[in-house]
Amino acid sequence: MGNPETITLTPGKRVLFLTKDPELIRRQLRGQLDLKMRDLRVEELMDDINTDAMTPAWACFDFKPEDIARNAYAGITIDGERLFPQDSLAGGNFEVIVSGFRKGVGSSRETAVQAEKWSGIRIAIAVSFAPINVAQGVLMGDHALLLRLEAGEAVPLGEFGEGWDAITREVIASGGLFPFTKAYARGERQLPPLSTPARPMTLAEKILASHVVGSSGAAYVKPGDAVCVRVDGGYSHEFTTAQVHYFLEQEYGPDYAVANPGKFAVFEDHLIYADGVPRMAPFAPKIGILRELQRRFQAHNRVLDFSARDGVSPGICHSVARERIIEPGDLIQATDSHTCMGGSLGALAYGVGATEYAALLVSGFTFVEVPETIRFELAGRLAPDCTAKDVMLHILANHAKQQLTLDRVMEFGGEGLASLSPDERATLANMATECSAKAGVVECDEATLAWIAARRPGSSLAALRLKVVAPDPGAEYAGGVHRIDLAQIRPMVATPGDPGRGIPSDPTNGAFIDELGQVRIDIAYGGSCTAGKEADLDQYAEVMAAAAASGLGVREGVEFYIQFGSQAVEEYARRRGYLELFARTGVRVIPPGCGACIGCGPGVSARKDQVTVSAINRNYQNRSGPGQLYLASPQSVAASAVAGRIVAYREGMFR
Repeated sequence: MGNPETITLTPGKRVLFLTKDPELIRRQLRGQLDLKMRDLRVEELMDDINTDAMTPAWACFDFKPEDIARNAYAGITIDGERLFPQDSLAGGNFEVIVSGFRKGVGSSRETAVQAEKWSGIRIAIAVSFAPINVAQGVLMGDHALLLRLEAGEAVPLGEFGEGWDAITREVIASGGLFPFTKAYARGERQLPPLSTPARPMTLAEKILASHVVGSSGAAYVKPGDAVCVRVDGGYSHEFTTAQVHYFLEQEYGPDYAVANPGKFAVFEDHLIYADGVPRMAPFAPKIGILRELQRRFQAHNRVLDFSARDGVSPGICHSVARERIIEPGDLIQATDSHTCMGGSLGALAYGVGATEYAALLVSGFTFVEVPETIRFELAGRLAPDCTAKDVMLHILANHAKQQLTLDRVMEFGGEGLASLSPDERATLANMATECSAKAGVVECDEATLAWIAARRPGSSLAALRLKVVAPDPGAEYAGGVHRIDLAQIRPMVATPGDPGRGIPSDPTNGAFIDELGQVRIDIAYGGSCTAGKEADLDQYAEVMAAAAASGLGVREGVEFYIQFGSQAVEEYARRRGYLELFARTGVRVIPPGCGACIGCGPGVSARKDQVTVSAINRNYQNRSGPGQLYLASPQSVAASAVAGRIVAYREGMFR
């Protein structure tokens, strides 16, 4: 069916402006105010509207889009109260929604745009967008285009695709990804022929070039090329699988078939401990439905099954996929924004929405605009009190803040890379999504291959070496090449609301006091895919052992939780004697799962006045409870748990 050739505003329908003044939003939702673009400046509109705000985790317990829409924008709260009451967006008769810069940042949570679309929104206006709108066919434009629509002009459909790649333009014209995929398979829609001549390519470009569907011989790509590519594998979890299954049944019928089930998996990790969180108790029946629908999906398709056994999860999907599934040179897509963690193995991996994942499950291919790349050339070696988490908080506070990483692949290499363990490299790739990057990729070396082989019985180092992809000398980096001297990195802490609000510690005494002040904490949390790896457990243990040697442990009044990223990590900690150390020093350990990182497990704050220092990847409002959430490295989180306030870890601090 697709979108009409010209777009006009529908008489009687309204435009909602997401202003920085909440009272103006309330009046619009109540039908007391209708604004016009000519009456506002872009600076008066909300920026960086993230997908956690558009559909917080609990809103995604509904898997049907029409039900999700009832709680559109439920994550925006003022003094603990929802700015958007239930059904207010759908009940406002709006067809256009308007914001400022960077609409839809954060996770790849496609439910965010579903909530808008099924509330009646067909046009989103902003200065810039994350790509979540594309799969559902929601039209995207800027504020100048809205002025023309408000003046009564019929705007050609093609103008809504200006600035987007050929694939996005085709998806927009088709009315969404499902109709485009079907039309492409029937030969009714085409992509421009690939005509890029031989050229040096970045790591991500080489992986995409090797996966182009229908290419004969060596293929070459450049940023901006629209390509159809084979997908090697992927996964979903109980938070997303139900919707994938629902979409596939809706689009292809109950007898749909997955093209290559042996390469795909389901995980039970995100909601494994949600039952124990008081604020999640009302959603227990819905969570039970999600689990049951995932079991049905797995039985129907016979994909790899990483479900919980006896109430214990095998681990967080990104952690286990890295341990068990992903290989160098792979192209991996999954329904979670931290899929990019797989890039630490020299693969190209990134998160997609349920629509895109469902479409590629059936077809075996997907559509990609070749992204630009920014390279980080690592030199030197980190100080003993610094970690890869500090490196990423540094990049967030500097490079990402300048939007140098936006929609680009972050490529990590250089002689300093060898000083980082494979687990630390995984932190670099994992937090590319916090930088609003397309993905993070890390050059693969013998240390990476040995790490993979040690976890895959029967694997061959020789076979793995044949899969390794490396960037070409002379490759072009649109985002530039940025040298990071690891020796100059200081322990970092990010203040609540945004992982990009990083503050380095004072090099003279290791304190954050000059800018941060004395921040007492109630909760310290170590875990998540970012910080629940073997190397992270080493770091927690190093600090707690130093504290124990001085007769110290977790400070009274502080709860310190450590959650394992996988069962393999838990077994590693047991073998190393860490479990006894943690028990002796007052640390509470939790079996594998996402837990507090997604607000669904022990370690979630219960009150607004509580303060948490956490090693997770993001600290958006209400992400892990209503309290204030600071981000830091595993070492600093552990040191803060002992000190009772936020401190930077430094060797000898407990002597």
